[in-house]
Amino acid sequence: MDGLWLIPACLAAGGLIGFSGGVLGIGGGLFAIPLLGLVLGYEQQAAQGTALIMVLPAILLTLRKYHQHAPIDWRSAAAGACSSILCTWIGARIALGLDPWLLRRIYAGFVFLIALFYFRESLGRRARPRPAAFYREVGQVRKRWYFCVGVFAGLTGGIFGVGGAVLAVPFLTAFFHLRQTSAQAVALAMIVPGTCVALATYAWHGQAHGLVGIPLAAGSLLCVPYGVRLAYALPEARLKLIFACMLLVIMGLLLMRG
Repeated sequence: MDGLWLIPACLAAGGLIGFSGGVLGIGGGLFAIPLLGLVLGYEQQAAQGTALIMVLPAILLTLRKYHQHAPIDWRSAAAGACSSILCTWIGARIALGLDPWLLRRIYAGFVFLIALFYFRESLGRRARPRPAAFYREVGQVRKRWYFCVGVFAGLTGGIFGVGGAVLAVPFLTAFFHLRQTSAQAVALAMIVPGTCVALATYAWHGQAHGLVGIPLAAGSLLCVPYGVRLAYALPEARLKLIFACMLLVIMGLLLMRG
């Protein structure tokens, strides 16, 4: 892409990605990675590292907006964050040693499985909300499970650059019976420290490009609040269906590169 158009194009793309990430609670990185590969020809590791530059500030702003709508369970998020930090670093080291072609296909397979889960969730019965007393009684047990969720979310976020929240949300909705928006908020809070670790690791190995990542981040920050507002306005089943459809689009974009 011509250097003259690179920055404004990244600002516009960041806006669209930020809006989508605000709706779906994933920071937009899942959309940025295949686009960086297709449009700019980045190898998978460089696309993941550059996307992290955009993802981190977008996650923080998304968290703030979610918290304004409903208080986040910070203690549960912290339990998951503790385990995710080390596992994110391990996952990032694994990803940096993989062949880019293989990593891209593993990433596409991961996205496809998550999409299938959300299709099932959007078409299935709505989970009955649990009373507040239920969560107080099992609070300590849930903290231990949050620690386990953080392990898998950290590995996923490290290997794929993003995606830790995407993996955590199904656990939080299916097993802890959280609402979709509440699960998205807790999952994002859980992965913030690990995302910092992943960005530092990718940048240390020269796989994070600020000239592209910074304008993507700026554009994303402008549009995240509108995406979060839409997320709270949509019915939960429709939000899950949109999530699944967008994941299939992402998988197609990844496989288009061959």
